[in-house]
Amino acid sequence: MTARARLGLSGTRGLVALALLVGVGAGLGAIAFRELIQGLTELFSGYRDYSAAGRVANPHVPGLGIWFVVLAPVMGGLLYGPLVARFAPEARGHGVPEVMLAVAEHGGRMRAQVPVIKALASALTIGSGGSVGREGPIVQIGSALGSLIGQAARVPERRLKLLVACGAAGGISATFNAPIAGVFFALEVILRDFETDSFGVVVLSSVTAAAIARGAFGSASFLHLPGFTLTSPVELVLYAALGLLGGAVGIVFIRVLYGSEDLADRLWRGPAWARPAVGGILLGLLLLAVPEMYGVGYPVLSLAVSGHYAIAFVLLLLVAKIAATSLTISIGGSGGVFAPSLFMGAMLGSAFGQVAHQLLPGVTAPAGAYALVGMGAVFAGSARAPITAVLIIFELTGEYSIILPLMLAIVLAAGISGRLSSDTIYTLKLRRRGIQIDRPRVVSVMRTVTLEDAIEPMPETLAADAPLSAAPARLTDRPDQSVPVLDALGRLVGVITAGDLEQHMMADDPPGADAGSLARGVHELHADDTLEDAVHALGATDATGLPVLTAGGREIAGWITHRSILYAYHRERRRLASAPTPTPTPADRPPARERDATPAVAP
Repeated sequence: MTARARLGLSGTRGLVALALLVGVGAGLGAIAFRELIQGLTELFSGYRDYSAAGRVANPHVPGLGIWFVVLAPVMGGLLYGPLVARFAPEARGHGVPEVMLAVAEHGGRMRAQVPVIKALASALTIGSGGSVGREGPIVQIGSALGSLIGQAARVPERRLKLLVACGAAGGISATFNAPIAGVFFALEVILRDFETDSFGVVVLSSVTAAAIARGAFGSASFLHLPGFTLTSPVELVLYAALGLLGGAVGIVFIRVLYGSEDLADRLWRGPAWARPAVGGILLGLLLLAVPEMYGVGYPVLSLAVSGHYAIAFVLLLLVAKIAATSLTISIGGSGGVFAPSLFMGAMLGSAFGQVAHQLLPGVTAPAGAYALVGMGAVFAGSARAPITAVLIIFELTGEYSIILPLMLAIVLAAGISGRLSSDTIYTLKLRRRGIQIDRPRVVSVMRTVTLEDAIEPMPETLAADAPLSAAPARLTDRPDQSVPVLDALGRLVGVITAGDLEQHMMADDPPGADAGSLARGVHELHADDTLEDAVHALGATDATGLPVLTAGGREIAGWITHRSILYAYHRERRRLASAPTPTPTPADRPPARERDATPAVAP
């Protein structure tokens, strides 16, 4: 029996166990990451969260006065710049696009050093004043953890992608105390599908991570917001207008962010490791002017939603946040754009709500209600993830009465954003590297045909206690160069290959050895695995055939060989070629230069 079987990592129960393990890891990672950020923020600024402290000195270095905020980003850049440049360049930036790329193009595989380097670099960036969020990093950290656990368990590619999504869901769930939003963020942004099987395991990870985080931080939301209601149906028109504005602000944020990166790339001629420290001077000067931009800025966001700031000041904070986040990312900082988009939305909504309440005091809610809706609208406008946007604001507030204006504003924000730009804040980063993650995918036979449609009957087996002298006869009975070995209960022990048997004979081992002593454990295949999974499993051994177990079970369903894989592949290709092709409508028909450029089926 293989190590995976002994540990119970095969089948549905194994996937559930791995999903729970990823959820535990994401929850603990979120706790550690949050504490690391707060500890470094206190080290650099003297406060657990400096953004709401005002223009005050760092008590650790009072002689510098407020000018310490100019030095803090420089010191932070000197630490995380070499760290990222040397060990994990993919830890630079906001993180989520790298996870999307790993799922879409790399089969869910991520490097082992990513979670450690991302955690350190992002904590140093935020702690030293970088105006970015902690959600993007914890998504990348949790996803990398899921990938590493899946790779260690040698799960098929399809399940490895699921475990990556589990880590992303757990990170969002634990950070925001929003398990539902965590699930839909993983499905809507990372996996980009809503299959039932995906939903179940992602929910398990999200709930597990939320439960662990609640044990550390309590069940209250990390934002303490007052409750708001819809005062009058007339307000829906105002919320619709706010949604359109929120979508436009989301697009402005995207263009300023990547425009700043382009400008920094053109201007910077030094080594990559020094860029954060030199750029940190500019960031420090911005913090000197608007210290509310220091770090994530959740206390400032809460004060804005509660109505503590005047219109002119919240508009200043909106513009400053766009500038500060774009500058932090463009100089090479590491951190998320999720929280900054919520911050911008709160400032936009607060200003809009104050104006609306002054003009129509009898039919409008307090400005805080508009701030909450604005948070969802700007996030939807930048990320174009409307389901996640609705759920995250709903879970933050618990106010069902605000769900109608929230949904209206968010769908309009996502709609106007889609009209203004084909890319989101996540996909644009990939497209600029030549990766079209949203391109239409051709049908892949190797990834769609399951082994249930390809297996052959089992060859004659050997009992584990049978003498090895019986193995040569079994191997010469069939063209396959491997024979399965079963224990007394009919369970798979492993396979004996012709090469292994020859080496045994050349070593002149004792003649009393039995088949079980020579049987090698193999990568377990199940009936619901794909042809691609079988090719990888056969390639990992010199066996020409492997047993296939029932889907989610331990019984042997049949035998798979290279020959049966080729036969199933050829049969499916013929079926697809003979299937009637629907007549495309004008909207479906591609431009003339693109027609016939891509075959309908690819291997």
